[in-house]
Amino acid sequence: MPVFKWEGKNKKNKVQKGEMEAANEGAVRAHLQRIRITPTKVKPKPKDLFANVAFLQPGIKQEDIIVFSRQFSTMIDAGLPIIQCLDILFSQQENVTFKKMLKTLKESVEGGNTLAESLKKFPKVFDSLYVNMVAAGEAGGILDVILRRLSTYLEKAAKLKKQIKSAMMYPLITLAIASIVVIVILVFVIPVFEEMFADFGKELPIPTQIVVNASEIVKSKIHYIIGALILFIFAYKKFYGTPKGRALMDDLFLKLPVVGILIRKVAVSKFTRTMGTMMSSGVAILDALDIVAKTAGNTTVEKAIYKVRSGISEGRTMADPLSESGVFPSMVCSMIAVGESTGALDAMLEKIADFYEEEVDAAVENLTSAIEPLMMTFMGALIGGLVVSMYLPVFQMAGAISG
Repeated sequence: MPVFKWEGKNKKNKVQKGEMEAANEGAVRAHLQRIRITPTKVKPKPKDLFANVAFLQPGIKQEDIIVFSRQFSTMIDAGLPIIQCLDILFSQQENVTFKKMLKTLKESVEGGNTLAESLKKFPKVFDSLYVNMVAAGEAGGILDVILRRLSTYLEKAAKLKKQIKSAMMYPLITLAIASIVVIVILVFVIPVFEEMFADFGKELPIPTQIVVNASEIVKSKIHYIIGALILFIFAYKKFYGTPKGRALMDDLFLKLPVVGILIRKVAVSKFTRTMGTMMSSGVAILDALDIVAKTAGNTTVEKAIYKVRSGISEGRTMADPLSESGVFPSMVCSMIAVGESTGALDAMLEKIADFYEEEVDAAVENLTSAIEPLMMTFMGALIGGLVVSMYLPVFQMAGAISG
């Protein structure tokens, strides 16, 4: 069926736009009237020449899923059937890839599948956490509440991810700039000085000679250096891709002085937030732990969570295996024990998550403020050292002339 682009005004006289697949223009106008939108413009959508070229299509971002969940929740809360909600979301969606997915979802639900079963067809977009929570929401008749919780959870997870990226971005950019500046100096600037020093007829100072030698090595072996760097990155990825390699590196990351503390706090925040959200949504604790372990992002944390799951299946509490793992702080284990004894574990997990999100905020801020002067000092010492070492022979010659 052809796709039509439409424009209209809702009850509040606000302009709304969207797309809809229908047999003809009249069907589009009739549908818009049914959902209380007065159509002002309806026309066939021009064909996209690159519609079937997958890599040219836009991706589905985390923000798209958050907006989808929140809008879906609002419509379910208003009493609209799931199929009509999907139809409205489809008609208003501008992302072509997401639009195709919504069409498949709608057809799947119309075919008799549950929403959760339909979402399973898109594992790269909707992970097991999302699908299981939707399934719990459908079973409990609280799908609107679950979708609202999911959108809140995804917003907090996106915020946490953004904080970590911003903390890591500054040192990476600084190192990249420093590397480029040093290479430019060694390849283009030092050779000019080297020619000038050749006329001095004197032995160069040790720092200057080291820099000159480094310049010659970089100029003559630059392709080997780049090759070695690429080989190292490839070898690291291969090593990290193996179970043993990833386990070794993940354990090492947790033991690093400053970064390790941040990774541990992020892991605690993610674990407690995900567990709290799933348990308050009615997902069974063993299923929740299985999903949380798979999405932990660190094999050491993943193993600790699986030990907790194993302990609970044997009749133990959650707090004891967590404490024995050595990954989670004693305060977290104590608070979880209190939550279990009072029967309010989901609420306690949410409180721990709120606290550790604040801790992550403070840790990222402290890390950024500590890295900034260190990187500036490093760059100043590196580039300043290169400049001073190249002027040492000039200073010596000036001293000899004045003497």
